[in-house]
Amino acid sequence: MRPVAEQMIELRRGADEILLEAGLERKLARGKPLRVKAGFDPTAPDLHLGHTVLINKMRQFQDLGHEVIFLIGDFTGLIGDPSGRNATRPRLTPEDVQANARTYEQQIFKILDRERTLIDFNSRWMGGMSAVGLIELAAKHTVARMLERDDFNKRFRAGQPIAIHEFLYPLVQGYDSVALKADVELGGTDQKFNLLVGRQMQEAHGQESQVVLTMPLLEGLDGVQKMSKSLGNYVGIAEPPDDMFGKLMSISDDLMWRYYELLSFRSSADISKLRQQVADGRNPRDVKFELASEIVERFHGKPAAQAAQAEFIARFQKGQLPADLRKVTVEITGATIAASNLLKEAGLVNSTSSAYRLIEQGGVRMDGEKLTNSKLMVSSGSTHVFQVGKREFAEVTVRTRSN
Repeated sequence: MRPVAEQMIELRRGADEILLEAGLERKLARGKPLRVKAGFDPTAPDLHLGHTVLINKMRQFQDLGHEVIFLIGDFTGLIGDPSGRNATRPRLTPEDVQANARTYEQQIFKILDRERTLIDFNSRWMGGMSAVGLIELAAKHTVARMLERDDFNKRFRAGQPIAIHEFLYPLVQGYDSVALKADVELGGTDQKFNLLVGRQMQEAHGQESQVVLTMPLLEGLDGVQKMSKSLGNYVGIAEPPDDMFGKLMSISDDLMWRYYELLSFRSSADISKLRQQVADGRNPRDVKFELASEIVERFHGKPAAQAAQAEFIARFQKGQLPADLRKVTVEITGATIAASNLLKEAGLVNSTSSAYRLIEQGGVRMDGEKLTNSKLMVSSGSTHVFQVGKREFAEVTVRTRSN
């Protein structure tokens, strides 16, 4: 295995926090493959690029010679993760969970090495646990400790209901680490409480506590909210190549570097060179081409990536747009503006209500893709081509108004 110092450099890349680094170094120094766990509740049928931030880090551990466990939370999915929620999450049926889990199994091997990945389901140990076992599990944590959790605390203080079964979620996730004897658990920053419960559970069961490595939550196409299907700011990994390529080309130049850091497999040195090239005058659009091509190739293959780039260029650079394409700059006071408001400010519609109606009717395209979310936030520093109806086009650049 590679020297500990070299491994730590790779594992720190993009990570928000490692608890505790000294513990990870100690585990790596033993020279044995670590058991690295990440859990995914199958709450939706398809994964998006936000999910792949963790999966990419899992692949990194694999490349360093460690054992990766992709844990499908078919049991915890029935509870519903309360992380970041201000209300009880609607529960899924067992049929929904199983159907979604099957799609996860099909999709993850576009990133992970099939031969070096263990897929497991937490129903394997939780499904057969007796009521006595669950009571014993609950006895290892206190209500006071649960209420230290930020989202629970806010709901409690606001008088919003917290269902008892929601308290079980972090306990079960923590017990997953006991069942798998995990050396490391990966999760998003919103999962930190749950991951730390895993450390506590392992200690209570006489195991060495796992190291917790948290990864940032990837911002969606709007550059503000975390990537989410419900917000419409996502890129699904099963989307057609052209759609995926177009969406990635729509992100702002600033957000592009965030995507490079968290999604690209290029080295940190390569990304630094690209940054310098842009600083020296290279068009950021060309660097964005490289990012979009890399990600589309990962999920659809090189020929599809090349074809998607050619199609994008054909649509936007070879005469399919009006020769007299109007260019508009819209200045805003904050960092983002809703798409419906942007259409009005750019003079493409008479009112935001018209924008809402046209978007709902499928009459608006943004960078060649049909715009379906009128509340989509467009970030400052980005440029997009909008089409309203068949003949109204404009290239719109968004900038923050200087004081």
